[in-house]
Amino acid sequence: MSGMDEAKKKLLKEIIKQLPGGAPPEEIKEKFKEVLKGVTSEDIVKVEQELVKEGMPREELMKLCDVHMAIFGEELQERELHIAPGHPISILIEEHSIMLQRAEKLQTFVGMIEEACDSVHVGDALTELQSLAKDFQDSEKHYLREENVLFPLMEKHGITEPPAVMWMEHDKIREIKKKFTTLVDRWNTMTFDEFKKRLGEAAKPLCSLLPTHFYKENNILFPSALQTVAIEEWEEARKEFDEIGYCCFTPPTATVRMQTEKREPVATPMSEETLKFETGTLSKEEIEGILDSLPIDISFVDKNDSVKYFNKAEKRIFVRTKAVIGRKVQMCHPQKSVHVVNKIVDAFKKGKKDSAEFWITMGGRLVHIRYFAVRDKSGKYLGTMEVTQDLTDLKKIEGEKRLSDWKE
Repeated sequence: MSGMDEAKKKLLKEIIKQLPGGAPPEEIKEKFKEVLKGVTSEDIVKVEQELVKEGMPREELMKLCDVHMAIFGEELQERELHIAPGHPISILIEEHSIMLQRAEKLQTFVGMIEEACDSVHVGDALTELQSLAKDFQDSEKHYLREENVLFPLMEKHGITEPPAVMWMEHDKIREIKKKFTTLVDRWNTMTFDEFKKRLGEAAKPLCSLLPTHFYKENNILFPSALQTVAIEEWEEARKEFDEIGYCCFTPPTATVRMQTEKREPVATPMSEETLKFETGTLSKEEIEGILDSLPIDISFVDKNDSVKYFNKAEKRIFVRTKAVIGRKVQMCHPQKSVHVVNKIVDAFKKGKKDSAEFWITMGGRLVHIRYFAVRDKSGKYLGTMEVTQDLTDLKKIEGEKRLSDWKE
């Protein structure tokens, strides 16, 4: 964090607070040009965090981000990040660059289609459009890596607001992507004129949002992360990146082995510890094996709302990484649903409810999500367990299949 004095911090807050008034960015830049000299990404992160703590809604901060980037961006542009290939931030930046190239191609093909009078004249453009839609759809892993690895890491170092705002933008990008890919999949179910009209409405917001979003991450979020996260944490983050996986367009050169510092391995003593339960005794290895063998996702949040455990089911429905351990459950959900999470947890703590359930369709699969209050024998609240299960195939079961019907 740069050594920003209180007077400068106060002026930077004043600049951001003036933005809702509609003053042109150039006018504000001229008025505060001396203050803006030497502004760093760390300065902006610190000011944003304090503004939210002082009562500015995250939604308002998100709306103002584009405007205050127009003001601060000139200072930030002069700083380049020098990161070795294979570093998690290097991978994300490389993917940003590729997605921006895809967005430029998208603009070109949308323009060609909008000028055409009939679909027969733009067959190649439509094929390219379908390919781009698949790439944007597959880019979901990029956002999952940020939300499940990078953001929790930053939160552990006290940087909470910029990741929260970026996650809100991720959800906005997801909505636009879904609208765009659905339209492209169904283009031949409507007239060509209707398709052209809807294509512009779906594609142009995506082409507009991606550059500004990536610029903010490259110039504010990532530099702040690099300043605060330790090398050992980046090494673990890279393992978790690999576990989540990469996009179809992520170049192999971006995911080369991360250069790490050589350190003497620390011997970890093997434990023979067993736990005695009311109904039996199990070793740590057996407990872990049982929980990981269950065909369901389990996550446990303790009485202080911190994520304490998740199992590693063979086919997880929702991504979980070790970076989430210790993270507040409120930070694990999109901002728009946090108020519901708080209501459920509060009802569990007060003993008003013992469970809550929901079901959604995701990727054509029916997903059942249940929350259970975990209590001790006296009824004392210990935490909340989330159980997620894919019910798609179970709903198809009919008749009987007995033990005697089993075949090797």
